[in-house]
Amino acid sequence: MSKSENRGPMTAAEDALFARVVSISEQARQNVVRSVNSNMVVAYWLIGREIVQGLQEGEERAEYGKQLLEGLSEKFKMRYGSSFSLRNLQYFRQFYSSYPARIAIVNPPGSQLDNDGSEAKSDPSGGKSEDLTELIRSVDNEASLGFAPELTWSHYRALMRVKDEGAREFYESEAIECGWSKAQLERQIQSSLYERILANRGSEGLVSQQRERLPGEPVSPREILRSPLVLEFLDLPDRAELHESGLEQAIIDNLQSFLLELGKGFSFVACQKHIRFDDDDFFVDLVFYNFILKCFVLIDLKIGKLSHGDVGQMDGYVRLYEDRFKVEGDNPTIGLILCSDKSEAVAKYSILNEGRQIFAAKYLQFLPSEEELRLEIERERKLIEARNEERQGQDEGE
Repeated sequence: MSKSENRGPMTAAEDALFARVVSISEQARQNVVRSVNSNMVVAYWLIGREIVQGLQEGEERAEYGKQLLEGLSEKFKMRYGSSFSLRNLQYFRQFYSSYPARIAIVNPPGSQLDNDGSEAKSDPSGGKSEDLTELIRSVDNEASLGFAPELTWSHYRALMRVKDEGAREFYESEAIECGWSKAQLERQIQSSLYERILANRGSEGLVSQQRERLPGEPVSPREILRSPLVLEFLDLPDRAELHESGLEQAIIDNLQSFLLELGKGFSFVACQKHIRFDDDDFFVDLVFYNFILKCFVLIDLKIGKLSHGDVGQMDGYVRLYEDRFKVEGDNPTIGLILCSDKSEAVAKYSILNEGRQIFAAKYLQFLPSEEELRLEIERERKLIEARNEERQGQDEGE
């Protein structure tokens, strides 16, 4: 019998050692993948840069550019295969054009750019073309790569389809911070998250998403909560066939996607949370905790138009929850009524207008067209502006 067969179960110390070794091994593998990914992204940017510079040559730029890319593609495919197809070379060119100043490069003598970074007149007969290896070596360390190691080439492919530079920077920053997959990033772009935040909270809303806060600086619920919410991933039936219980179950079945759409910092706590008061039983549809706001968030689901009764019911839920479940250190509990038809009259003539602890947000069952979403965002923006003007008038009158 071998020594290994004589051994009993692993001791606690051996278990701990094994866990640490596994952790080191997995981290090393992740680092290798990230390193390879970072080098690929940088290489594609540099190739795109070379192509853009090459396209500056010749009298007929369009025809010359097409011939240049086709010739390059054929040569690359013979050596590397389909990775350097004509379409991919066009992507590389677009990638550099989308992020032209992302990497600071010290150019070697004879390059097509002067060392100060400005474009220099090329000398096709005697000038020495830049060597890609030298360009990569000029990037000192990962911090100076200019592209986040957390994002893959597929992420950047999605990002460079965003024409607005401000929106592109926003989505890139959010994808890094939130760890979005490529599919999640594309979905946020398609649902116009940038425009929704801009409409609800203006440019300050975008800044608050990204800036670092001072210790103890409070976060407003309006900086976190979104409206409208786009819930196309729930695959809901037409409204006439939809019931609140079905909406709730669809959310539970697609909880990860719902949390992503809900916003930052949310974690699921409970569904149909039971609260008993005297002889009455109350059930809150969904309960979440937000680690940024440091408070519970109660969600009541409504099919159809928002009513004053819905607002009053949520106000009661919040008060009860505060009394029974809020712990020391928590901020005031927030109530969010998620409805398919957000009544402007109810929003104006109810405690929703105070905008402190009770909020309403509209949800869209299907991913709307760009024009439909634009109109919805514009409607939401006007409602918020009217509410803010009314508050300002009240403050001036006091």
